[in-house]
Amino acid sequence: MDLQLRDKTVLVTGAGRGLGKAIGLAFAAEGANVAFHYNSSAKGAEEAAKEAAELGVRAIAVGSDLGDGAAVRAAVEAVKAELGPIDILVNNSAVTQSKPFLDTTEEDWAPQIEITVAGTLRVCQAVAQQMVDNKVEGSIVNLMGDSGRVGESRLLVTATTRSTTLGLTKSLAKELARYKIRANGVSIALVQTGSLDEHTGHADDEKKKRILSAYPLRRFGRPEDVTPAILLLSSPQSSWTTGQVLSVNGGYAMP
Repeated sequence: MDLQLRDKTVLVTGAGRGLGKAIGLAFAAEGANVAFHYNSSAKGAEEAAKEAAELGVRAIAVGSDLGDGAAVRAAVEAVKAELGPIDILVNNSAVTQSKPFLDTTEEDWAPQIEITVAGTLRVCQAVAQQMVDNKVEGSIVNLMGDSGRVGESRLLVTATTRSTTLGLTKSLAKELARYKIRANGVSIALVQTGSLDEHTGHADDEKKKRILSAYPLRRFGRPEDVTPAILLLSSPQSSWTTGQVLSVNGGYAMP
């Protein structure tokens, strides 16, 4: 199937490493021009942009602190200047923490709220405004963790912030439909990236076996398990799909 993504301009947040980087490269493999956003992972984003360019597309690394509204707007304008108006936004950036709730402090909560919630709002607003101004029939895909749908011990604050993505996605879909802009979500469980140990609390092999017992398919995800769903939801082939959240999670949670 031709996903009709060639020459589209894509912005992926948190794309300097891990799943975000894999998402950006998957779009590049489909012929899209990609902006790899980063905050602290500049080297990874630059390497990803170089790798994408070797596939014959245009690609850039664009830095921005999602906690700074002016910086977010500047980054979005920089993407337009380098690659053209944004057609597709993939919100991957988030701050997570595994810790018993009663041991957390407001200092632990703050970055999760500031980036996962407010940061995502800032990017969505800046990109949606650009889409409207340029009459782009765009697509927004928001990633979220299954903890935000089903709850999870030690991830209470993360689950709280992630759950906002569900309401955001459905509200964007309803409000932006008049501009022919779609919004969908992809909900994932544990995916094998460089940050897997952080998400499992640096579990030993025995504990990982216990974690996997909750997965009917008995394995953690891989980036290549997740990217096809994101590509399809971003594609014009999904032009009648909006306000939906697709679970890609090895059966960990079932709606």
